Amino acid sequence: MVKSPPRAPRANCYAERWVRTVRSECTDRMLIYDETHLRAVLQAYVRHYDGHRPHQSRQRRPPDHDESAVISLDALVQRRKIRGGVINEYHRAA
Repeated sequence: MVKSPPRAPRANCYAERWVRTVRSECTDRMLIYDETHLRAVLQAYVRHYDGHRPHQSRQRRPPDHDESAVISLDALVQRRKIRGGVINEYHRAA
């Protein structure tokens, strides 16, 4: 294991980008009470990031994107709040 030096963004650019994304989209918008609360918030964000958030490397599609599931424009859309409304996910209403 090689440790990257502190405050060196070129040493580990992927980790630096991940930390910046988590801070700007999640933790900077809420008050964290303790380590247990932080772990719960980060677990929910990781599930959102890996499953629903669009990624630039995938042409703005989330990792769980199904190519065969095309949603028509008149379909009802339902919003699901994640972590008290800090993050919103949108799904086709059943």
